[in-house]
Amino acid sequence: MRVHSNWSTDGFALTPVASQTSVFPSRGFLETWWKHFGTGELRILEAAEALVPLWHRPDGVVAFVGDSDLTDYHSPLGSASAGTIAGYLAQLPGQTAYHFDSLPGEAAEALGAVLVGSAVEEEEAAYRLILPGSADVLWQSLTKKERHELRRKRRRFTESLGEPRLLQGTQDPMGVFAEMHRMAPGEKGSFMTEEREAFFRDLVALPGARVDLIGGAADNDAVAAAFGFEDVSGYYLYNSAYHPDRAAASPGIVALTLLLEGAIARGRTVFDFLKGDETYKSRLGAVARPLFSVRGVT
Repeated sequence: MRVHSNWSTDGFALTPVASQTSVFPSRGFLETWWKHFGTGELRILEAAEALVPLWHRPDGVVAFVGDSDLTDYHSPLGSASAGTIAGYLAQLPGQTAYHFDSLPGEAAEALGAVLVGSAVEEEEAAYRLILPGSADVLWQSLTKKERHELRRKRRRFTESLGEPRLLQGTQDPMGVFAEMHRMAPGEKGSFMTEEREAFFRDLVALPGARVDLIGGAADNDAVAAAFGFEDVSGYYLYNSAYHPDRAAASPGIVALTLLLEGAIARGRTVFDFLKGDETYKSRLGAVARPLFSVRGVT
């Protein structure tokens, strides 16, 4: 095993232990996170069939690179990664705490099997929707009550703002997205700090990253914005916001319907809402994907 801090290593080409985890285990996402928020020490473990970026936090706890608020999935890379982590932890001084969070089941199982004495605990789940071949089939799969509610909200949007549509040609979609966040009431309004905006702006450069702006036919002003990642099979909704002055037109849920229809039209088979148990996710047919933490002391 080699321990280093070189982000350019070829080991990032290895396959994540947990499938369908989007960009979160990738070099691009983790290096960007470290650039903006990394403190303490970076230790990248590399061996044959293993690549694991570890974060020795200032509080002394060993964790994966990427805090749980901004990193929806963690997964080490390569079939030998769990054993490599166990070997590394065994070399550390006694009473060193470790905490690996946001693990899909297959990654948590692999780690729990080799870290003897660790506690495997269920955390906040992600929610995923398997997409059918057409939007009509998706809407028909919902309950009559939910279909009625979606039609009512879309009609309200159209009456106020015109037919909803994805906007094209906006010069700075990230700027619009960030500003909507800052206008939001309560805790959401304080989320988009200058450092987080810089983080998101760097994330836009990653393959598959996209910012979608939603507006009405009446003008070219955005009323909602969504930041997501897309690969050949799925779309991952990382963050979203809407203009609070347009709340009566239900821009949030209408934007979701356009995102879902767009993902289906582009041939995606999974729409991942990522972490959070907001009720709108299950109402749209999404199912929980349990996430786990593995924690212990060496």
